[in-house]
Amino acid sequence: MPGSRMIELANTLPDLSVQSSEYARLLGYPRGWVLEGRAQELADWARSWYAENGRPWVYVRQAETLEVADDAIHIDGISFTSKGLQSTLRQAEAHSVILVAVGAGPEAEEEASKRWEEEKPDEYFFLEMFSSAVVEHLTTITGANLCDWAERNEMAILPHSSPGYPEWDVAEQPRLLALMKRTRKHALPSSVDVLDSGMLRPKKTLLAVFGLTHHTDRLRRLTELVPCENCSYAPCQYRRAPYRRGAKPGVPARASVLDREADYSVNTKALKRWAEERLSIEMREDGTVDFLFRYDGTTCTNMGRSLSFHYHVRLGPRDEGYPIREQRCSPAPGDTGHTQMCQYIENRERLMTAIEGEKPLIGQRLNAVLSWRRAACGAGCYCDASSREHKWGLVFETIHYALVQQELVQEADKP
Repeated sequence: MPGSRMIELANTLPDLSVQSSEYARLLGYPRGWVLEGRAQELADWARSWYAENGRPWVYVRQAETLEVADDAIHIDGISFTSKGLQSTLRQAEAHSVILVAVGAGPEAEEEASKRWEEEKPDEYFFLEMFSSAVVEHLTTITGANLCDWAERNEMAILPHSSPGYPEWDVAEQPRLLALMKRTRKHALPSSVDVLDSGMLRPKKTLLAVFGLTHHTDRLRRLTELVPCENCSYAPCQYRRAPYRRGAKPGVPARASVLDREADYSVNTKALKRWAEERLSIEMREDGTVDFLFRYDGTTCTNMGRSLSFHYHVRLGPRDEGYPIREQRCSPAPGDTGHTQMCQYIENRERLMTAIEGEKPLIGQRLNAVLSWRRAACGAGCYCDASSREHKWGLVFETIHYALVQQELVQEADKP
């Protein structure tokens, strides 16, 4: 690469200063919430346990070749199909990509499972979420370090993408892992495998692709190419735009009941299709609104058995900001596919209790889903807490989209 050397590094002692605000967000608390009492005790315990026992790691390598064709992206001879990444690379005239793998290690996952077996669900949950926070933090800090390196070499880093993100099928995860394992001087710091479903093992692992361009002027003109808006690394000296989801506590929300310029995590074409095909809405006389969303997925084992779950949501009246009053998730009537999930087979009661008990965003206004940062992708099954959280996010975003479209139609019909 002209002007700089091809980079490759492996780090088993990365920075672990996970921000308390990011950890609290993953735990499901609203922005600006200060933990106290039992919650603070559990959060401190999880952080302390991980600091002593966790083995986080980071691997970074610049690809040798990149070709952005009309129908695919070719990285070191391996083809990928991702319209979002393809568009980003093409608009920025990217000349290369950086392959990044980060992991929280298997230790916390094993300990969390042990705590669950000991009937300590609180310890299980807080340690699980801290591990997720570690993965997010490692991705953020790695992106910040890449920005630093790129700036010093008169280049710019583009927003990262991963299989399972919008417009990139998670089924391509095995292909990306195979590419990651083509290391040069350094092997991956930890063993990583992938299931047929695309789910990584250990599950607290992320594979990502960052674009690299010499055309820094394009980032100034095309704000969608700037990664800063989704980067929470506060001390960054190269920030080109504010962190959109990092507003300070106490700053009032938008005056409108629903944000009509919502930055959804899923493309609006998918939301439109789901709203039309999977969602039913019932307006009640007292102003509340009932929703039924049908999710169809597959198990990660047993040859990918089909399964269906129903999501029931009740929102309060519009003049109250559509607060989330009730929510529950359960297998669709007549569904048997869920009984083939590996965690169901291992411990049916534990899994179903977890599914029924999880109520993210309960009590908050629907707009809260827009600032709720959660797992970017998830397997089709319900075995993993982050996958279940991901699905709740899809449900709430579909409901938000459907209500916005409904209001726009009603306004257009007014004389």
